[in-house]
Amino acid sequence: MNRAQSILERLELFGVRLGLDTTRPLLATLGNPQSHVPTVLVAGTNGKGSTATLLAAMACAAGYRTGLYTSPHLEAVEERLRIDGRAVDGEQLGRLLTSVIEAGEEALAAPPTYFEALTAAAWVWFAESRVDLAVMEVGMGGRLDATNAGNPILSVITPIGLDHTKHLGESLPAIAREKAGILRAAVPAVSWPGSALVEETLIDAANQAGAVLLLAPREVRDLLSQPRELAGQHVELCTPADHYQIDLPLPGHHQAENLALAVLAAETLAAQGFDRLDGAAIRAGAEGCRWPGRLEHVVCPPPHAGRDLLLDAAHNPLGIDALMRFLAHRPQIDPCGDDRGFDLLFGAFANKNAEGMLAALAGRARRVILTSPQGRRAYSPRELARWVPDRTAILEAQPSRALSIALAGEGLLVVTGSLYLVGEVRGLLRQQLGVPPSPVESIFSPQVATAPA
Repeated sequence: MNRAQSILERLELFGVRLGLDTTRPLLATLGNPQSHVPTVLVAGTNGKGSTATLLAAMACAAGYRTGLYTSPHLEAVEERLRIDGRAVDGEQLGRLLTSVIEAGEEALAAPPTYFEALTAAAWVWFAESRVDLAVMEVGMGGRLDATNAGNPILSVITPIGLDHTKHLGESLPAIAREKAGILRAAVPAVSWPGSALVEETLIDAANQAGAVLLLAPREVRDLLSQPRELAGQHVELCTPADHYQIDLPLPGHHQAENLALAVLAAETLAAQGFDRLDGAAIRAGAEGCRWPGRLEHVVCPPPHAGRDLLLDAAHNPLGIDALMRFLAHRPQIDPCGDDRGFDLLFGAFANKNAEGMLAALAGRARRVILTSPQGRRAYSPRELARWVPDRTAILEAQPSRALSIALAGEGLLVVTGSLYLVGEVRGLLRQQLGVPPSPVESIFSPQVATAPA
C-alpha cells in the first residue's frame, strides 16, 4: 500500500459529507488553487465521466494543457486525476494528499473526507502544473458537492435520472435542482437533460441563477450514429457552428449523445477565448479518446478463446437501459446464435436499484451469475437472487470465483451492475489473461496527448 492509499483508507472512515463548509476553508489554506485554474464542471446522473473525458480530449488535441478529474475509479485511485490523459503518479498523489491533510489540520475542526481531499489535491496539482483548463466531474449532485467550491467558466449537465435519492431527493425535479447548483450568473451552460421534466426544471433553475443555458437536443441537428461492431461508431451531427463526421471509439447511441454535448461544450469554450478548439481539434480529440469500463469489449485469449466480454459500469436503471439498447441493436454480437445473446455476471451495492436493473437484464440472459463487489455496502448474491424472475441464478460471493464460473462458456459475457465490480473483473482478467490494459495508462492517443501548444 503506497502513501496515497494509506491516507485515503483513513479518510474513508469519515464517509460522505455534502456541503462546502469544509472544502472552502481547506482550499483557502492551500492558497485557493481553484481560482488559478479555468474550470469546467460536469454534473448529471449518467454520462458525466464520458462527456468530461471527451471534452478534455478535445481541449488536449487543440494544444491546451488539460486537467481531468473524474470519480469513482475503476482499479486505482490515481485514475481520478489526469493531465493530458495521463494519470497522476502514486508518489505524486501521496505528496499532494499529505499537503492537503496538513492544511486540513490547520484549517478544519475535523479531517476532510476522501472526496474532499482528492478534489483539493486535484486543484493543487492542476494549479502547480499550470494547466490551461481543468474539466472536473461532479461527484454527487452539484450544489453541495466539493467540486462546486470553484467558479466554473462553463457548466455542463448530462442526462438526469433517479440515483442517490437518499441524498438528492426522490423525484427528478428535486435531483435536477441539486445538479443545477453548478450554474452561475452570466456563465454559459450546456445540457442534454434526458427528459422533458428535467429540461423544464433546468430552464427554470437557469433563469433563477441568471445562467446562459443551451439545450443540446435543440442546438444539435441531424445526430446520426452508425455502429461499427464492438469497436465504436461513426457519428454525424450538425451544430449552429459546424458539421461533424467523427469515428467515435466509444460504442452505444448514448455515447453519441455524450459526444454531441461535448462538441457543444467545446464550441462554447472556443467562443470564450479557447479559439484553438476548432472542428479539427474536436474531431481529433474525440477519435483519440478511450474510456475504460464503458461498453468495453474484451476478447479473451486462450484458454478462454471464444469468450467475448462486455464490461459496462452501468449502476442504475438509466444506465442499464442504455446497455440494453446497445445489445438490442447488436444481434451479431454473439456467435452462439441464442436470441437472448449473452451470459450475465452481476453485482451491485445496496444503495442502488438492483431490482430495476435485474428486471431489465436477467430475463434476457442465458445464464445469470450473481456476486458481490468488494465493500460492506454490497448486496449479497442471495439478496440479488430475489429479483431474478423465474430463473435459477448461480450464486458466488467471491468475484474471482464468480468470474471463473462465468468464463466457462462461449459467446458474450456481460459484466455490469457496479463500476467497482467492473474494476475488479478488469484487474482479474489482466492478472490471468493479460487483457485489458491498465486504466492508469493514458486514455488519449499519442497524437492527442502530444498535440502542439
